[in-house]
Amino acid sequence: MRGHTLAGLTLIILAITTGCHHQKHRVYAPPPPPLRTQSSVHRSEPDVTRRDREPIPTPKERPEFTETGMASWYGPSGHRAADGSSYDGTGMTAAHKTLPLGTIARVTNLANGESVTVRITDRGPFSHGRILDLSENAAKQIDLYRMGVAEVRIEAFNNPTASVEGKWCVQTGAFQTEQDALDLKSALARRYMGSRVIEFASATGYWVRIDPASHDRTTASAIKEWIGSPLPQVVPYVVRIN
Repeated sequence: MRGHTLAGLTLIILAITTGCHHQKHRVYAPPPPPLRTQSSVHRSEPDVTRRDREPIPTPKERPEFTETGMASWYGPSGHRAADGSSYDGTGMTAAHKTLPLGTIARVTNLANGESVTVRITDRGPFSHGRILDLSENAAKQIDLYRMGVAEVRIEAFNNPTASVEGKWCVQTGAFQTEQDALDLKSALARRYMGSRVIEFASATGYWVRIDPASHDRTTASAIKEWIGSPLPQVVPYVVRIN
């Protein structure tokens, strides 16, 4: 643990069992989606699910954002995506940690040059070294489904419906035991009073998420640095909520 981290947190983190297995590329560990009213989810979900099953045309303008790194695919269908829709593996969607929800992106498999256009509807991947999770169908379009993991180029286009000012949080895990996550949750709640801190379980273990009161990226980045990365399986991520 880094020198500036509190001694108590150091003991909490180092107590984690080091025998945790590496995450598989199909295992999904999403952050809880932003709080929504039941009425807003009910209205938006059918439209989002229906439109994302169809091919998405690539915008003609130049991309606003480009990133290269490793991508994987995830499933199964059924979990609630960060935009409020129900994830459907047959849709043309993807999960990214920082692009605004609703962003249209072209994803190119650099191993074969094949591309697919997707809509960002979810947050992830929460596996160290990966920048994108494609839906099962989108992965099949560029032959990433069979490979499992591949290097891709992401080209994201302007999204006029996205919020100009992003809202940010930090997610860290995966912890093998719930108590480890609860201990970190308690330490974060004491240090960052006024922030919302929650602990939740996923297929990969237990996770902790902290929403700064201001939801600004600077504060979220400072929290990430304070937590540090004492073990490979306990990695903090700065995540955009909206």
